[in-house]
Amino acid sequence: MEGKKRPVKLSVHPSRGLVDEKFTVLVQNVPPGFQLTVHALHQCEDGHSWHAFGHYTADSTGAVNVAEDLSLGGTYSGVEQMGLLWSLRPVPGSKPGLRLRKMNVQTPMEVTVSVFRGHQTEGFEDQGPLVSVVVERWYMAPGVCRIPVTEGGLTATLFLPSASGLFPGILDLWGGGGRLVEYRAALLASRGFASLALDYLTPKITLGTGDRVDTEYFETAYRVLQQHPQILSSRIAILGLSLGSCISFKLAVYSQVMKFRCAVCINGSHVQPPGESVQQTLRYIRFSKGDIKKFNFNEKNELSTRNLVLPIPTDPTRKVDVGRLRCPLLLVVSEDDQSWPAVESAIDMKQMMEQAGNSHLLTVLSYPNAGHLIEPPYSPHTRSSNFRTTVDIKSVVLKTLWGGETVDHSRAQEDAWRKILAFFRENLYGRGSALVSNL
Repeated sequence: MEGKKRPVKLSVHPSRGLVDEKFTVLVQNVPPGFQLTVHALHQCEDGHSWHAFGHYTADSTGAVNVAEDLSLGGTYSGVEQMGLLWSLRPVPGSKPGLRLRKMNVQTPMEVTVSVFRGHQTEGFEDQGPLVSVVVERWYMAPGVCRIPVTEGGLTATLFLPSASGLFPGILDLWGGGGRLVEYRAALLASRGFASLALDYLTPKITLGTGDRVDTEYFETAYRVLQQHPQILSSRIAILGLSLGSCISFKLAVYSQVMKFRCAVCINGSHVQPPGESVQQTLRYIRFSKGDIKKFNFNEKNELSTRNLVLPIPTDPTRKVDVGRLRCPLLLVVSEDDQSWPAVESAIDMKQMMEQAGNSHLLTVLSYPNAGHLIEPPYSPHTRSSNFRTTVDIKSVVLKTLWGGETVDHSRAQEDAWRKILAFFRENLYGRGSALVSNL
C-alpha cells in the first residue's frame, strides 16, 4: 500500500441480534489480493471452545465481504454468509463427543470474529489477529418475559413476547435427553408466540419420587397456556423433536383436554402403543432399545438407533392412529436421521391419513442429507455426540450417531425454521386476525 498504512477495519452488522438473523462481515483496508483468514471463536457455558474459519482473498478495493465473496477453504467453502456459525466445531484437542447448546438464554452467545494474515488452519491461539470484534447472538429479544413455572408440579418456563396484546401459545417438547431446555421456546417468543418449554423426563417430581409423569402432567402444562391472561385459549399448538414428537402425536390424537390448533413434529415416529399412557410409551421405547440385535454401530463405534422400531408395523394397535387427527400437522423429516426412522414413519403416516380422508391436514418437509438434530438456523451441525439418555430413570451416556452432512443439514435447519414459523403464523394467527404480535 502506498503512503501511510491504514489500520485493517473489521465490521459485523448487526453486531447484536437474534440467532436466526443473518449478519454481514466486512473486512476493509487491506492490500488488493491480500490473503486473509476470517475466524470465529466461541467459548460455551461448559468451558469448551468452538471455532470456524474461512480463507479469503481481498478484491481490487482491498476488501472482503463474507456475504458475497468465496471462501477458498477452511471449515466451509464457497459463498456462505453464515458459515462462521454453522460450521463451528470444537477446537483441536477438545474432549470428544461435544455438542453446542445454549442453556442460559438470559445471556448472549458471544462470538469473537477476527482477521488473521494469510490462509491459516491452526495455531490461532498463538497468533495475534490483525483485528477482532465481539458479536452477540441472542435467543431472547429485548422485552421478552421469562417466567419459571412450578404450579401443578410442573418443571417449565413460559416465555411471553415483548409486544402488548394477546398471543397464541406453543407447548415445546424436546427429546430423550431430559432437562429443561429453553432456547427454542425463547426464540419462538422473540418471534411473537407465547411458548412453554417443558421438562417431562427429568422434572423435580420425577427426580424426587422416581415416578414418571403421565398424560395429566402435559394437560396441566396445556392449561397453564390456556388460562394465561395474555394467551388465546383457542390458539395453542404443540412442537416436538424426537421423543417429543412421539409424545406430541399421542397427545394431539387422544387427549380429551388438549385441543391443539396445529402441531409441528420433527424427526419422530408414531410407532408406539396408541391408547396407553405416556409412562407405557416410555416403557415401550425402553424395551425396544433393549433389542440389541437392532443396534447398529459404525466403524467409529457410534450408535444408530433408527432400526429399533423398524419395520413399521401393520398392526394398528402398535401405532398412533393419525387418521383421527383433526388439526394441521407439519412433519419435518431428515432423510439421514440415524436416531428415528423419520422417513419410513412419515410415509406410513401419510398413507394412514390418506386412507382416513384427512391427508389435507398434512404437510411434509423432507431434507436429503440432513440429520436428526434439526435446530434453529445457523446452529452448528452435530453428526454425533455423547448423549445422556433419560428414557430410563437411570441415565446412560451413549456415543450416538445423529446423521447428516454439514452443508445440507445447515440448509435444512434454515429452511425448516422459516417454514415452521410460517406454519405457526398461518394456523395460530389466522387470516383476518387482529391479534398483536412483534413479528
